[in-house]
Amino acid sequence: MHIVIVGGGSVGSSTAYHLASRPDFKGTVTVIERDPTYRIASSSLSASSIRMQFSTPVCIAMSQYGWDFLAAMPEAGLKQRAYLFLATAAGVDVLRENHAVQTACGANISLLNPAAIRARFPWMHTDDIALGAVGESHEGWFDGPGLLAELRRRARALGVNYVAQDATGFRQTAGRITGVHLADGTCLPADAVVNAGGPWAARIGSWAGIDLPVRARKRMIYVVDCREALPNCPLVVDPSGIFFRPEGQVFLSGRSPGEGEPDPDEPPLEVEEDMYHDHVWPALANRVPAFEAIKIQSSWAGYYEYNTFDQNGIIGRHPSCANLVFANGFSGHGIQHSPATGRGVAELLLDGRFTTLDMAELGFERVIANRPLVEKNIV
Repeated sequence: MHIVIVGGGSVGSSTAYHLASRPDFKGTVTVIERDPTYRIASSSLSASSIRMQFSTPVCIAMSQYGWDFLAAMPEAGLKQRAYLFLATAAGVDVLRENHAVQTACGANISLLNPAAIRARFPWMHTDDIALGAVGESHEGWFDGPGLLAELRRRARALGVNYVAQDATGFRQTAGRITGVHLADGTCLPADAVVNAGGPWAARIGSWAGIDLPVRARKRMIYVVDCREALPNCPLVVDPSGIFFRPEGQVFLSGRSPGEGEPDPDEPPLEVEEDMYHDHVWPALANRVPAFEAIKIQSSWAGYYEYNTFDQNGIIGRHPSCANLVFANGFSGHGIQHSPATGRGVAELLLDGRFTTLDMAELGFERVIANRPLVEKNIV
C-alpha cells in the first residue's frame, strides 16, 4: 500500500509517524512538503499551546491524547500553565455551558467569580468581568518547532520518505486517486492520499473536484516587553478576542482571525502594525494596567487554516473519492490536535474506522448535510 501525504507540517508528519509505527503496516509512506525549511509553516509560527477548554467533547478528547503524547516527548518542551477564559455578563452562559461539557469529559476546570480572579491574579483589571474559567491541570504550551522536528525524525527513522516538492494535482481513475503529480513533472503512485495541506487544503481538495470550506487567514503575533512582573500569569483570552501569555521575560499577544476577513497574500506576509496599535494594545492595557507601558520587541505573521463552516477540524473521507482522507480546518488548534489527528487518520487508512477515539462526527458528511459541529472556543 502506497500512502502519499500532501503537507509535511505537524498534522502530516504526525500521520506519517502513526502510520509507520504500526507493526501491521507493510506499505510505504511518502510526505510531500514544498518548504523543507518550514520557514512559513503554521507549525513553526503558531503560539504552540494546548488546552482542555473546548466546547465540543471530541476536541477535549483530542487534547487529552495530545497532552499525554507531548508529555512523553522531551523534545516538545511541554510546560504546564493554565488558560484563563474571561467573560463579560454577555458571555457568562456560554462559559458555563462550556464548563459543563469540559468537566463531564474529565477536564479539571474551575469557574472563578471576579473576586476569585483578583485574588489569584491581582495584577488584572476585572471591573467589566463577570466570570472566568481557568484550567487547573493539563494545559500549557510547548515548543512547536521541536514537536515538528521530532515527528519528522521519528517518521524518517521508521522509513517515511520526505519529498521536497510542490504537489500540483491528482491522477484519477474511476473516481479514485492513483497518483500525485509533482512540479518537476513526475507522478508518485498512490493507493491512498492524505490532505494535510493546512491553509492551502482547499486547493488540494479542488484537484478532486471537492469544495473544502477551509481558507487561509493571516494571524499575527506580537512580542511585547513589560517592566512589571505578572506572577502566575496564565494564557489569558480576553472577551475582546485578544490573548496574551508569558514567554520567558516577554509576552506573546495577538488575536485570531475570523469570518469575513480577506484571504491573505502569498508569502511573505507583512505584519500589520496598525492592528497592534488600534486593537491589541488597547485591549491589553485595559486588562492589565502594567501593560500600558509595554513595548514591542518583535512580531511575526503566519498562516491560520480557518474552517468557514464551523471552525472545527474535518477528518475523514469524502463520498465522491474514497481513497482521499482530509485532515484540515482546525482553526487555530491544529498543532495541539496533531497527535490525535495523526493517530485517527492512520486508523482510518489501516483499519477502515476509528478504533481508539471516535472522531466520526468530524467527518466530511456533516459539511455535505449542512450539520455544523461548531467549536465556540477558537483562539
